[in-house]
Formats: sequence, structure tokens, C-alpha cells
Amino acid sequence: MTAEAQREFVDANILVYAFDSSAGQKQQLAQALLERLWENSTGCLSVQVLQEFFVTVTKKVAKPLPLEDATSRVREFATWRVFAPTADDVLAAIGLHAQARIGFWDAMIVLAAAESGCDVLWTEDLSDGQLLRGVRIRNPFPNGES
Repeated sequence: MTAEAQREFVDANILVYAFDSSAGQKQQLAQALLERLWENSTGCLSVQVLQEFFVTVTKKVAKPLPLEDATSRVREFATWRVFAPTADDVLAAIGLHAQARIGFWDAMIVLAAAESGCDVLWTEDLSDGQLLRGVRIRNPFPNGES
């Protein structure tokens, strides 16, 4: 990792696309992003992201992953910098939710990215380019590609 390497937070939807064979171009783009983060050791996520990823890839995609495969993926991503929120973080997210007028769960993700020291949050759930709590929101899917 170079001195100027920046931490980058990944939302659950990006992880899901990387393992969803029905996601088309989004799968390829998500996989490329995750490969870069693995190579640079700059990926971050949260306990919430791991939970959402597991439930979604085992229950909500067209071709769910077998339990063993999903467990292995969670185990691999658990080697990244993982943010575990406290009760104070929940209260801070409530404040961000009200102040920024974003959903509570999105506020928890933004807070996790900020508390993890990330410069970028990769998600398709918030406005691309938006700056919240010092974190730049980025959508890895240009023009809403699917």
C-alpha cells in the first residue's frame, strides 16, 4: 500500500452484485472494484454490511449462494477493516439521518465509512458525488448500468 492510498468503504449492494450471476455488467464492475481493493488493501466495511450481504446472497438474489459459499465470502471480507458500531454510533447516525435527510440505514453506512477513516463510500443508494461527514459518495455503475 502506498503512502497516498486511501481507504474505501464498500456498501452491501456492491458486494452482492459481485456475487450475483444475474447482475450482468454490474457484476463485472463490482468484481473489478473489489479486486482493486483487495490488491491495494484499502477496503473497509461494517458488521451491518456483512449481515446485509449474507442475507441477500443467500435469500434474495436470482441464484442464491449455498450457505457454505456465503459463509466463506463473509469470512474473507471479515479480514478487511470492519467497523462495529456502538450505541453512541447509533445516536450519531440518527443525527446524520435527520440532518442530511437520508435513510437511517444509509446514515449508519456513512457513519461507518467516516469512522473507518474512509475517503470514499461505494454505493448506489446515495447521490454520486455527495459529500457526507467528509466521505465522498461514489456509484461504481456509471449511468445506472445494469
